[in-house]
Amino acid sequence: MSSSDDGSTTLPAEGLSPEEILGRIDEARSGDLDWRGGRAFSLVYHPGDEAHEALLHQVADRYLHENALNPLRYPSLLQMELDLGAMGGALVHTGPDCAAVTAGGTYSIFCAVLTAREWARHARGIAEPQVVTPTTAHPAFAKACEYLDIEQVRVPVEGDGRVDPTRVERALTNRSALLVASAPNYPYGTIDPVAEVAALADDRGLLCHVDACLGGFLLPFWERVGEPVPPWDFRVEGVTSMSADIHKYGYTFKGASLVLYRDRDLLKRQYFWYDDWPGGLYASSTPAGTRPAPPIAGAWASLMHLGDSGFMAMTQQVAEANRAFRAAIEATDGVEIAPASDTPVMQVTTPGRDHNAVGAAMDARGWNLDLQQGGMHLMLSPYHLGVADRFGEDLAAAVADVPLGDVDTEAVGTYGGIA
Repeated sequence: MSSSDDGSTTLPAEGLSPEEILGRIDEARSGDLDWRGGRAFSLVYHPGDEAHEALLHQVADRYLHENALNPLRYPSLLQMELDLGAMGGALVHTGPDCAAVTAGGTYSIFCAVLTAREWARHARGIAEPQVVTPTTAHPAFAKACEYLDIEQVRVPVEGDGRVDPTRVERALTNRSALLVASAPNYPYGTIDPVAEVAALADDRGLLCHVDACLGGFLLPFWERVGEPVPPWDFRVEGVTSMSADIHKYGYTFKGASLVLYRDRDLLKRQYFWYDDWPGGLYASSTPAGTRPAPPIAGAWASLMHLGDSGFMAMTQQVAEANRAFRAAIEATDGVEIAPASDTPVMQVTTPGRDHNAVGAAMDARGWNLDLQQGGMHLMLSPYHLGVADRFGEDLAAAVADVPLGDVDTEAVGTYGGIA
């Protein structure tokens, strides 16, 4: 490998050996996020199951070179996608043929916003539709609205981290097309009042999307292990679409998600068909063309391997980790979970202290906490159960390192970034 005059990398004159390539990769990865040690709380959802992880590696290897662009050439992948839609649909109580597999939550949300735009324009005659979201809604909604030239109307949330349906109602106009609620939202782990928001949409003949990227494969089991869960899925009248990531609490590798609809007619509005091309008919169920097969196969394998009993066991471990971490946080002076969270996703605040500095002190002790505008962010997986005690000890020490006063409300960390 060599560099050009401007310092950029150029192709090596001679190809490198596999050993040298792997050596360079291993060296470079030494500075990457260490999620296997249980000290990271985002980006990877570690099940702590070596057999499950080994299976996913084998499945990915079998489909490494396949392309899901043309499912008719890969009937095995087509059947896996149909199975994923049916299994996911059953969990959130919609039909078996009302979902599409996407590459991630942002893709699923993009599809739902695209569908809402097409529905608004062609079924309601709204040329410039609006999407009404809480301020806690994932930035994927802002991204979709920007790309699709749609206006996003953002509604502030209350002190409990949930959107007030009264505020949503006041934000509605004759251009409103899609209302959004989160189950749960990412920053605080709180679940919006889905039933009330969906009722507003239903009364006015509008669409309502529930962003369950986090909760889609958690909440169905969270309720069954005894945790309180308010109405949130397609059992709620007025909910018309949903996003649910399999690569989160579905315990597969990136990127696999579902966008689901109440009926197939809505799903079809995101399809793309093009036959005015010398190459023949081009059609896709999502904006993606070429699609890597391993995430599809991995998602299918994960759901089939865990089954209902496996998901219940995983969710029980998450619930135990949630209780252990909450106990550790509550036992530490100077920190609290705020707003109160409904799920194993939460913001930890440090009233009177700079949470950025506390986060840096935790980093110095080997932890990797995402920083938000108001606090540190935790998202618990089964593997975290084994590190709760050490987390509490280090958190107490980190808080003691940071004096009261001079609070900086600007987060220094980021959830995503641009290379």
